[in-house]
Parts: sequence; structure tokens; C-alpha cells
Amino acid sequence: MTWLKGPVTPFIFFLIFTLLSNCSDNQVDIEDNNSEDQAAEEIFNSGEKEILRKRYSDAAEKFTEVERLYPYSDWAKRALIMQVYSYHKDEDYDNVVSAANRFIEFHPNDKDVPYAYYLIGLSYYDRVLAIGRDQELAKEALKVFNLIKEEYPESEYASNSEIRFNFLRDHLASKEMEVGRYYLKRAHFAPSINRFRGVIEEFSTTSQVPEALHRLVEAYLSLGLVNEAQTAGAILGHNYRSTEWYNRTFELLGSKGLKPKSSGNSWLNQIYRQVVKGQWL
Repeated sequence: MTWLKGPVTPFIFFLIFTLLSNCSDNQVDIEDNNSEDQAAEEIFNSGEKEILRKRYSDAAEKFTEVERLYPYSDWAKRALIMQVYSYHKDEDYDNVVSAANRFIEFHPNDKDVPYAYYLIGLSYYDRVLAIGRDQELAKEALKVFNLIKEEYPESEYASNSEIRFNFLRDHLASKEMEVGRYYLKRAHFAPSINRFRGVIEEFSTTSQVPEALHRLVEAYLSLGLVNEAQTAGAILGHNYRSTEWYNRTFELLGSKGLKPKSSGNSWLNQIYRQVVKGQWL
């Protein structure tokens, strides 16, 4: 080593010491990182074991611990999406939404983002089925499932999202029909018409529309609004001629010497023109 010939200056001693210290520090950092990864992996694995035991609440705690103790490790991201799954299995709906939103915020481009959204949607959807009448939850679920359909159409969750989206729209329409029928039976024709109109305009692709049109015929005839009743019948005839609701409408109008036809300039007449042009439904 010819570069050390001659007297060794204090500067060279300092340089050698610094180099050796840096190597030692780097080695310590590597060992620390490896140690942290191993610890995070151990906790993560224990969380997966809790899932296998169907102890989902305990699993969520384990995954939360990974995220809390090792937030900058690769295991933290995996632990966060597993939190979402564990909360979902535990039916802890509020924590599903909270953890899933956190995952989406921290990892917006991750491949599991559609899955996180899907579990948010299910957290609303499952409560709609359990409660049966919470329309606000249904509306929130619709937003999420629609987002998945539009933003992630190629994801494996798009198809199921569309199925649940259509089911919830039919669910909301059926609730509107319930209220409309309630008013109609009590001869409160104006509010009943508003409900049936809402179903036709806002939920035009649902299975509730044929009945809504028939109920409009009943309500309009009760008010003496013959043109509107005939127009509702005409729309039924164009779109749902094979249904029982059209048959009932045809008989009802016939009993009064009327038949389905479009006339006047009501909101229904505008829909009728769209039907004829193939622009409705």
C-alpha cells in the first residue's frame, strides 16, 4: 500500500476512522431494518392466524399494531388492507370505512384500491339489507358502486358492483312506491302522483316503473285528469305491453270508455315522445 508510505498524518487517521465508522453505522442500519421487518412480519403473520381462527377483531388489532409500530415498512400497507378485510368480516362497518379511506388516501395508485372501495360499498349495502329502510345508506352505497363501475370498469369488482347498484336502485324505487300507494289508498292524490312520478323519472330502469305508471292512471282518473291517465297508459303500452300492469290499465281505461293514447302537453306527454323516439329507458 504505497499511499501510506512516509509519516501517517492525523488527517489520514481521521479519514480511516470516519470510513470505518460509516461502514459500522451502515451495518447497524441494515441490521435494524432487517430486525424491524422481521418483527413486523411476525405480527402480520399472527394477524393472519387470527383470521384463520375467525377471530376477526383480534386480527384487526394485530394489523393495526403493524401499522402503528412500523408505519414506513412494506408490511404497513399490507396490514392496512388486511385491517379493512378483518373489520368487514367482523361487521365493524364504521371501521371498514375509516380504514379503507385511509388506505385509499395513503396508496391511491395501489392495485387494491378498487377492493378498498368495494368493501366500503359493502359496508353500506349490508346495513341496508339488515335495516331494510335506511335510504341514506343505500344512497351512499350507490355512490361507491357507481364509482367502481366508472373508474375501475376492468377490475374484478365492477360486475358485482353493478349488480348491487341495480338492486339498490330497485330498493329505493320500491320504497317510493310504498309511500305512493299509502297516499293513493287514502285519496291523497297529489302526493301519491309526486311519488310515482319520482319513480318514473329517477328510477326509469327499475322493475317498479310499470306499476308506477298504472298507479298514475288510477290517481289521474280519480282526479278527472283523463288525458294524463291515457298518456300514462300509452307509455305502458309502448314499453310494458306484456305485463299485468298494462292489462290492468287497459281494463281500467276501457271500463270508462277510454283507451291508452298520448294527448296534452304534460310531463308525461314529454316522456311519451321520448318513448316513441326510443330515447327513454
